[in-house]
Amino acid sequence: MHKKIMFFIVALALALGAASVAMAAEEAAAAEGLPPNVKVAIAIGAGFGISIAAFGGALSQSRGLTSALDGIARNPAASGKIVTPMIIGLAMIESLVIYSLLVSLLLVFKL
Repeated sequence: MHKKIMFFIVALALALGAASVAMAAEEAAAAEGLPPNVKVAIAIGAGFGISIAAFGGALSQSRGLTSALDGIARNPAASGKIVTPMIIGLAMIESLVIYSLLVSLLLVFKL
């Protein structure tokens, strides 16, 4: 459990670092044309952002599916009450990954 918490903290730090690079790049773009090093930072930040989001989304979806299938295996009569919240949860997780993709694409199209 300790390793999972440390992994989450490192992933969060990388995501926040990418966001700070993006914010710095946006301020630079407002002041003047984008210098080459800012373009590189935007591209790297967008790549890290979407990769971390996809990895986190895949992990959380797999955990949700595992828990739901485990609950259905233990009590098959409760499958109707388990499936609907599971689908809603998976859709919300996927929407966060799609939101990250949108932010990454907006950053890259700024180049």
